[in-house]
Amino acid sequence: MAPLVPRMHVFEFADMPWFPPFLRAYMQAALTATWTTHVPLLQTSSPAQIVAHLLRTHLGPTLHSHIFIDFCAGGGGPTPSIERHLNTTTPTTTTTAKTQTNGTRASQDGGGGEEPLHFVLTDLHPHADMWAQAAAQAAAPGAISYVAEPVDAADVPRELIRRYTGGEKKVFRLFNLAFHHFDDGLARRILRDTVEGGGEGFGIFELQDRGIAGFVACCLLGVGIMILAPYYALLWGAPMALVFTYLLPILPAVLVFDGWMSCLRTRTPDEIEALLRTCGAEGGEEEIAKWEVMSGSEMFMWPVGYVDWVICVKRDGARRD
Repeated sequence: MAPLVPRMHVFEFADMPWFPPFLRAYMQAALTATWTTHVPLLQTSSPAQIVAHLLRTHLGPTLHSHIFIDFCAGGGGPTPSIERHLNTTTPTTTTTAKTQTNGTRASQDGGGGEEPLHFVLTDLHPHADMWAQAAAQAAAPGAISYVAEPVDAADVPRELIRRYTGGEKKVFRLFNLAFHHFDDGLARRILRDTVEGGGEGFGIFELQDRGIAGFVACCLLGVGIMILAPYYALLWGAPMALVFTYLLPILPAVLVFDGWMSCLRTRTPDEIEALLRTCGAEGGEEEIAKWEVMSGSEMFMWPVGYVDWVICVKRDGARRD
């Protein structure tokens, strides 16, 4: 069913260049916590666990033939948690890996079973220090790499793709809580680059939509941050987060407001498919017809917490060997 509210490309405080970077960092940390936290009595699983399950289910036996590149990684987001869930629940080889200073995997050897899945963190505004920590804490050695230079998801250097695939892996692009930030023109350019850039699939994962549940979930996020702020302030080593949560409640207020704006920005699967079909990719409709679009909504917290997802992959006959 189409949402009653039309999509609106409204502004969010955290997108503004004048928004204080330290507050933006707190917000990114809070959103990462939303992705990765699993409260057993309240949640069936964390959103990151759901994304890991979706990737395993819909990529099936081709899962290990992919390398996963997060093109809007921010401070790390859920990708390190997704890596952990997939590489600790999937039989893998015993490996040794070397990681260069920019996070690029240099070598990996092992025998028996599958190689660990490999994830690459990139962004137009890199967070190399945070990504280095995530890479060091990966479940499998060398499983997380990062690109310390800016990467434009609408114009990804082909050399970067070759650097990580080695001509052997298929690229699967991740957009975690990110695709709603792009206006229609930029979204089309990103999808065109995805189709023309040798990729074999992409996934768009959001924690909000334009329905009532999405707006209520954003309110609960604000409440949750106020309840858990002491714990996260200690975890982040950021006592000033308490000041901006309780004394000056800017953090919960902006999280809720930007969450509502994100709801208004979020596209339905049909709207994403329409952008894909009109992205202007070389080969036109014939090329787009090679791609299969799957979508759904998975509850992670009753009654309003959902992961809304779109996974698009090349159909079997169109995939390269």
